[in-house]
Amino acid sequence: MECLSCGNCKDDSTLYYCPKLNDFVIKDCNQAKEKNRSGWKKGRPEYENRRRKNKKREIV
Repeated sequence: MECLSCGNCKDDSTLYYCPKLNDFVIKDCNQAKEKNRSGWKKGRPEYENRRRKNKKREIV
């Protein structure tokens, strides 16, 4: 049996109904996008220098 071209599988949802299979389909969870954390991180020189400067301002 060929695909019925319903478009449900082309949706960005992880769960959809397929009329060809007459069942619900769950996409693989490994395809989920990971968070991109590009902010300040401990241990980086820029972070540490900025933290120390801010701390000095608070004390004075």
